[in-house]
Amino acid sequence: MVPYPTLAQLRELQAIAQAGLTYTRDPYDRDRFARLRDLTAELLAAQTGQDVTEVTETLRAERGYLTPKVDVRAVVLNAAGQVLLTREREDGRWSLPGGWADPGESPRMIAVREVREETGREVRPVRLLAALDKAQHPHPPDLWAVYKLFLLCELTGPETAHTENPHAENIETLESAFFAPGALPPLSLGRNLPEQVRRMVELAQNPGLGVDVD
Repeated sequence: MVPYPTLAQLRELQAIAQAGLTYTRDPYDRDRFARLRDLTAELLAAQTGQDVTEVTETLRAERGYLTPKVDVRAVVLNAAGQVLLTREREDGRWSLPGGWADPGESPRMIAVREVREETGREVRPVRLLAALDKAQHPHPPDLWAVYKLFLLCELTGPETAHTENPHAENIETLESAFFAPGALPPLSLGRNLPEQVRRMVELAQNPGLGVDVD
């Protein structure tokens, strides 16, 4: 049985509350929308297993019209067709290099920066592989609505199969390495799913398949 309310319904309630707080001029309506936002936070905390106080404070910090967040992931292949993954310090699992989009940076700029920061490598973005709605895929429950952009990137540094790994442990990641699509390590499922990584490699290797869009 599908749980009620669903995450999609709760995100819609959150968006309604946020829009109301943004646009209403009536003080009584503001109180009502604020209460709706806090009730939604309680339900979201229950659905996602997060602390209700932290969720409530996070939602209260949001300002303006609520839109999906954007997650940019870089898909980097070596000459052997292996895909570059980095091991996250947060959960010890692996993911495609990437992270939240920051204002003032294009998706291409974000991909380059994230690969450099998380793996020590230099890349050049080539083309968009996919634009996915996280809610349409079996990720663990998430507080936010998220759009995920996957960009194919080419290595521009001197690295080959015989050079030293340029990755240095940092505040976000522990190590990085190339893996065959059929032999992926345990993945950080909130960031990427095994089927997504394998699909991105397939799209990278076959330009005629076009771009996946949810």
